[in-house]
Amino acid sequence: MAILMESLDHLVLTVANIDITADFYTEVLGMELIVEGGRKSLAFGEQMIKLHQRGHEFTPKAAHPTPGAGDLCFITSTPLEEVIRHMGEQKVRIEEGPVERRGAMGKMRSIYVRDPDHNLVEISNY
Repeated sequence: MAILMESLDHLVLTVANIDITADFYTEVLGMELIVEGGRKSLAFGEQMIKLHQRGHEFTPKAAHPTPGAGDLCFITSTPLEEVIRHMGEQKVRIEEGPVERRGAMGKMRSIYVRDPDHNLVEISNY
């Protein structure tokens, strides 16, 4: 019997400073901050990013949790030109793009920025 994966529920980012990271993802990327039992997470669509403070990770955890090791891609329905304008207003430097890439569902246009831990954040339109 083969296992059939349906979707990604959440992922965990280990960060240097949870509050600074939460500010970036809520203020710049429009995610919702969720606080439950002292843990902070970021919700968007039907997915979630759980935040772990470096040196105080919850167990079980990744073998080598490290801030800045993430490479994430987010899909937005906001036109990329508006995203680019918003990044400028937020004083977030666009590292690359717009460029054409291949995503899980086909061709997409993307820009790349860095979060406060220097994780690579790709923002894309199909």
